[in-house]
Amino acid sequence: MEEASLDSEVDLTGQGSGRSQEIESDGLDDQNSEQIESDELFSQSGGQIESDALDDQNGFTDGQKQFVAPAVGMEFESYDDAYNYYNCYAREVGFRVRVKNSWFKRNSREKYGAVLCCSSQGFKRIKDVNRLRKETRTGCPAMMRMRMVDSKRWRVLEVTLEHNHLLGAKAYKSIKKTGAGNKKKLDSNCDAEVRTIKLYRALVIDAGANRNANFSVRRCKTTSDCHDKLNLRKGDTQAMYNYFCRMQLTNPNFFYLMDLNDEGQLRNVFWVDARSRAGYAYFIDVIYFDNSYLCNKYEIGLVAFVGTNHHGQSVLLGCGLLAGETKASYVWVFKAWLTCSLGRFPQTIITERCKILESAISEVFPRSSHCVALSHIMRKVPEKLGGLRNYDAIRKALIKTIYEALKPFDFEASWRFMIQRFGVGDHEWLLSLYDDRTKWAPVYLKDTFFAGMATARSNETLTAFFDKYLHKQTPLKEFLDKYELALQKKYKEEAVADTESRNSNPELKTRCSFELQLSKVYSREIFKRVQLEVEEMYSCFSTTQLHVDGQMVIFLVKERVLGEGNRREIRDYEVLYNRAAAEVRCICSCFNFYGYLCRHALCVLNFNGVEEIPSKYILSRWKKDYKRLGASDLESSSTESTEHVQWFSQLYRSALQVVEEGVISLDHYKVALNAFEESLTRVHHIEEKLNKYSL
Repeated sequence: MEEASLDSEVDLTGQGSGRSQEIESDGLDDQNSEQIESDELFSQSGGQIESDALDDQNGFTDGQKQFVAPAVGMEFESYDDAYNYYNCYAREVGFRVRVKNSWFKRNSREKYGAVLCCSSQGFKRIKDVNRLRKETRTGCPAMMRMRMVDSKRWRVLEVTLEHNHLLGAKAYKSIKKTGAGNKKKLDSNCDAEVRTIKLYRALVIDAGANRNANFSVRRCKTTSDCHDKLNLRKGDTQAMYNYFCRMQLTNPNFFYLMDLNDEGQLRNVFWVDARSRAGYAYFIDVIYFDNSYLCNKYEIGLVAFVGTNHHGQSVLLGCGLLAGETKASYVWVFKAWLTCSLGRFPQTIITERCKILESAISEVFPRSSHCVALSHIMRKVPEKLGGLRNYDAIRKALIKTIYEALKPFDFEASWRFMIQRFGVGDHEWLLSLYDDRTKWAPVYLKDTFFAGMATARSNETLTAFFDKYLHKQTPLKEFLDKYELALQKKYKEEAVADTESRNSNPELKTRCSFELQLSKVYSREIFKRVQLEVEEMYSCFSTTQLHVDGQMVIFLVKERVLGEGNRREIRDYEVLYNRAAAEVRCICSCFNFYGYLCRHALCVLNFNGVEEIPSKYILSRWKKDYKRLGASDLESSSTESTEHVQWFSQLYRSALQVVEEGVISLDHYKVALNAFEESLTRVHHIEEKLNKYSL
């Protein structure tokens, strides 16, 4: 797989890798380390953030930029970077920082662990009680515990954000008791005008991503202010950030990224929950990028990455909020999604017809096939052609040209006839549509795999994932609630379909061996679609040889179909069959469009005495037990992936299966939970042994 080329520096991100279970105690084994307690106090400089002074648009105080709060899974390049970040965050919130504990390797004296806390943490020692200094400590629990990991970065393992005292109402100045060089670095990083904090990807990303694939939240210059920040109401920014923090704590492997403009205002946001990320391992082959809410000027500029699962249901694979329909915003969200998917490129991307989108996709996904959703084009027909004389006749001719042409020559001839007959050769929209025909016309896309998202038939359409949950005036706060409802409904639908597929035997309607074969492997819904093709084999009344070239034979299959006015018509379909390789391909290209063989191809197999459909035409992605298959059984590009990507994918699939089985009953839940806890303990034991031997 082509490596993702992403920038390495991150201005401001929030990434959830789930709550880490690796939490160190305050006292470590004396053989391995020394614990050094420090009462060094650091005051801070900066103003107090008042909630009632938030900007109406993005929730930021005038002249200030709001920091992302510490979160489990954040990583920093060095201890100094981590300390500077926490110190600057404390300055914004209004408290002072103290280093509570530090841990050093005994031999090298290299620091590998630390706890930073609020200066009000703990209480005075007994010997200090009689001193004249006023008691300032309140036993505040706010802290950030971190440790150096194998990558030599510093990872946040535990965070407590709550304070039990009033936060600073006066300005502080933060002075770290260290050398002049470090102090200069600290002052620079905490400068009121420069609030760029380098945060690095969490464990779940670094475990498999290419080292050159670090994502950058770039500060892109735009030509219009209206496209340089999100159109948010007062309090929306805080509501969104609170939601992300809650998801990080409750939703393992939750991931999000934020993009700020030069004024510190939110410009673009991307997020994806754990279940959606798990779907990357299975349903990333074909992606529909839905930007209809952004294009139609909804209250929130929502975009969504949507795939299709093994039941043919739509699945959410990521969400974003974009400031505008600019190439910079599209490139940003595509790179964010690529980072989250560990650099895996989709095979096919479907979008609306847009030159800006086309340019962004060619830049970020150069190896993916980019196609335009035909249903989007057909929805615009009344708007674009409704004012023409003979509109109804033009519309019928257009539909016939698009959906009935089997060869490019047929399409070209039918289009020319339509243009000449109705005198619309100078119609601007039709001219541009014809120029882009290879992106949307089914006759030109027969070599592209669509997994059922092609809309190659006149009665098919791609619907927006949040169609029933979002209207033009829906505010962001309301959408965040509806977002969870929509996902829960989709998860429930998938779970029900899984149960039905596993526990029920579909009714057979023919005596054809193909039907019996597929009923045993396909999910219930996909089998119904294939079953229709088996039934319709009987509408194909003639199968004859047209041409023979060694093992290659071209067959002509005649089919009776309903034409205009419910009249019966006979159509001819050419089917190529290779006896030696057991390959079959119909000119209708049903297999690439929908992922299963058509009635014409089945007729040819049956004509040649084939009793079972070749395994290459039974896709694993449609199987009822697809998400239980091992990594070796999945159709993936593992040979192009790194070793860590394969480890991560396999572990995640295995864990997800335990989770899905573990919620069946209370007994299942207890067994699954105990298994996870035992596994985690054993993994940590291995790490402790490695650390001991490295000393």
